[in-house]
Amino acid sequence: MALEDPLAPPSVMPRPVSEFDDETRRLGVIDSFNAAALEDDPELQAIVEFAAKLCDAPVSLVTLLGERKQHFLAREGLDQPDTPREVAFCNYTLGSGELLEITDAPADARFSKNPLVTDEPGVRFYAGQPLVSEEGASLGTLCVIDTKPHEQPLSDFQKQGLAVLAQAAVRRLEARRSAMQAEEIIAEREQRLLRMIEGVPQIAWSADAEGNFDYFNKRWTQVTGTPAPTTSDDWRPLIHPDDADQVFSEWQESFAANTSFDAEFRLKRADGSWKWVLGLAVPVAEEGGAQRRWFGTLTDIDEVRAALEERDLLANELSHRIKNIFAVVIGLATLKARKSPEHEPFANELNKVLRSLGRAHEFVRPEQGPHQDSLQGLLEALFAPYADGEEAQRVHVSGVDAAIGPRAATPLALVFHELATNSAKYGALSTDNGHVDLVVEDAGDAIHLRWQEHGGPPTRDTGEVGFGSRLVEMSVRGQLQGTWEREFASEGLVAHLTMAKAALSA
Repeated sequence: MALEDPLAPPSVMPRPVSEFDDETRRLGVIDSFNAAALEDDPELQAIVEFAAKLCDAPVSLVTLLGERKQHFLAREGLDQPDTPREVAFCNYTLGSGELLEITDAPADARFSKNPLVTDEPGVRFYAGQPLVSEEGASLGTLCVIDTKPHEQPLSDFQKQGLAVLAQAAVRRLEARRSAMQAEEIIAEREQRLLRMIEGVPQIAWSADAEGNFDYFNKRWTQVTGTPAPTTSDDWRPLIHPDDADQVFSEWQESFAANTSFDAEFRLKRADGSWKWVLGLAVPVAEEGGAQRRWFGTLTDIDEVRAALEERDLLANELSHRIKNIFAVVIGLATLKARKSPEHEPFANELNKVLRSLGRAHEFVRPEQGPHQDSLQGLLEALFAPYADGEEAQRVHVSGVDAAIGPRAATPLALVFHELATNSAKYGALSTDNGHVDLVVEDAGDAIHLRWQEHGGPPTRDTGEVGFGSRLVEMSVRGQLQGTWEREFASEGLVAHLTMAKAALSA
């Protein structure tokens, strides 16, 4: 077996095998620390200054062993920032994890011909504690150097102190790497978010706590053809004159109260046209809650509004025709009754039902004024024919109100027309002093209505189920997703109806 040359330069000397004997992998770990950012770091500088005093040596270094050079991240007593890798004493610490101490370099065959020994600075004493990363990679050393030989090696106290300082240096390196990695993750997320925001069809913006705008995505310029505004006043020329005062008033209220902003207005486009947009903004408190920022969007709703207006126009036209159909059917029924007296009772009942449906339809789809969605308002309209002259309604509606939609109006009208008609024929409304209390109660996801007659003749359950009862049953259970029960009391009927809120508002 060939003998190793003890005088060979370090670059060709065999090194101890380590977990990171793959030099490429070790260098990759070193690159992850971004060493340039830590040169002359105050914490590392304090470590080398203390290490020099601890070991009674004029020079102390925190080194990283790169591919071609040994870099000095912190140095005490030495001006040069690096040395060639092939002459670095620290090469011999790679993979060992143990302190390397040379008390008299010229007397050591490994270093006697090293240029750092034979020439300037004339190294005589060296002690290097390896810096090992969390992965186990040898990064470099915390070392102390003297141009005079040391007769005595480092004491146990000095060795322990150097090891502790080396650990502190590694913690500083690891902290910097962790911070850098966190910054990279944040930057990557910000870039990903920015790319997403730049790609959405909406205009997106942000503003600081004073309301000054500091970001608009490129969609702003694409839509408006103008540079991004910096203050709210810059917006005014781009908001339709008929909308501007209201929009700015609502924005100032939201800004002062620190509440979300929501407004529809017309925005001037690059071609000079005005298009409807939905403006939304929310205040978001920054960390600590002392400051806030505003984030908002502008969404094009021009086509949606046009479609809604067209739908409303169609709905109004259909509503008008439905009312005409009611009038025609009532007229035909009346005419038939005149020609055939035997059909008059049926025609009268049919006309009452149609008029009740017409009142319900007019309530939710009026030809003039806005649509109404009040349950109590609908009930009052349905029971208006039962008022006693100029006196109050004989059907008293009380309790909570609830929202109703056009689909629920028809089954509601059928149900309460049936109850009121039966009461007028056989119950409390058939007497001079009889009346009905209709109480509306909130039951969570449902509405409960209690129909209670007073002052009417005694009622009893005959066991028969007529058409009216079946109609109420189908309307309540089938269309209003509810239930109903009857009690036959001494002064008239008591009915309990429970209807789902979701069905009522449909």
